[in-house]
Amino acid sequence: MEGWASEDIGRSEEEQRWLSERGRSDEAYLEGIASLPLAEAGLHHSVGNEALVRNLTWRFRAAEARERERIEQELQVARQIQQELLPEATPKLDGWQIETCYEPAREVGGDFYDFLVLEDGRLGLVVGDATGHGMPAALVMATTRGMLRAVVQSLRSPGEVLARVNEALVADVPSSTFVTCLYGILDPESGRLLYANAGHNLPCRRHDSQADELRARGMPLGLMPGIEYEEKEATLEPGDITLFYSDGLVEAHNPRREMFGFPRLRRLVAEYAEEGSLAHSLMDELRSFTGEEWEQEDDITLVTLRRS
Repeated sequence: MEGWASEDIGRSEEEQRWLSERGRSDEAYLEGIASLPLAEAGLHHSVGNEALVRNLTWRFRAAEARERERIEQELQVARQIQQELLPEATPKLDGWQIETCYEPAREVGGDFYDFLVLEDGRLGLVVGDATGHGMPAALVMATTRGMLRAVVQSLRSPGEVLARVNEALVADVPSSTFVTCLYGILDPESGRLLYANAGHNLPCRRHDSQADELRARGMPLGLMPGIEYEEKEATLEPGDITLFYSDGLVEAHNPRREMFGFPRLRRLVAEYAEEGSLAHSLMDELRSFTGEEWEQEDDITLVTLRRS
C-alpha cells in the first residue's frame, strides 16, 4: 500500500502540482481535500472524478491504517519497557511470603511497585500511582521510580527519601501532575516495618482476624516543595498479612455505579481464610462485583506481605 500511495498513478494534474510545489504528503493533501466542499475541491459527479474520489478515499484510509499501526507498535514497545521496569520476581525472605498483581487499564499505566534490597538484609518496598493514564502517567511513573532508586541507598529514613524525591519531582514535572507513593523498610528478623506515606492509599493489615490501617500523613509527591513526611512503625506478627494497593481496586464501579469501596476491602481482608493468594482472591471478588461487561477504569496494583 505504501508503494501505491507514493506513485502518481490515478492522481489528477491538480493533485500532482499541489504535492510538487508545496512539498506536502499524501495525507496532508487528502486532509485539505476533505475540508473543502465537493464543488470547490474540483470533484464533480463525473465518471472520471468518481474514480478519483474512490482513489483518494482508498489512500486516505490506507494512511489512517498505517498511522494506527504505528501508534499501536509504539504502545507495545512502551508497555514492554514498562514491564521491564517492574521487578522480575518477588524477593525470597525466610519466613515471609510476597505476592504481586499488576493490571494496567491501558497499554501502559501510572501504577508501579518496587523492591529494594538494603544493607543488613532489610527490604525496601514501594507502591505508587502517578496521576492520569496512558503514556504521560507512564513517563512520570518511570521518572519517580528512577529517583527513588537513586536516593534509597544513601538515606535510611523513609520520610527523608520521600522528601528528597518530592523536591526533585516539583522541579521536573508539570504543576498539574503528582504521584502518590508509600515507601516502607522491612526488617525480616523482627517484623518491624518503618514507613512513610505520600498521599497513597493506607495499607490494610490483617491481625488477629481483624483488619486495620497503617496510617502516616504526607502530601503526594510533586505538588509543592518543602514537604515533610511523617514516619510510623508497625510490627508484623506471625500470621499477619498486609496489603498495599492502588485506588484502581477500591474505586472500581459495578453496572449500578456503586463503588467497590474501602469498607468492602477491609471486610474481605479481615475474612481472608489464609489459604491461597489474597491478591487473587481480591481480584476474583472485584470481577464478581463489577460483572462480565466491566471496562477497567484505572490501573490496579496489589502487593501482599505475609509473615508465616
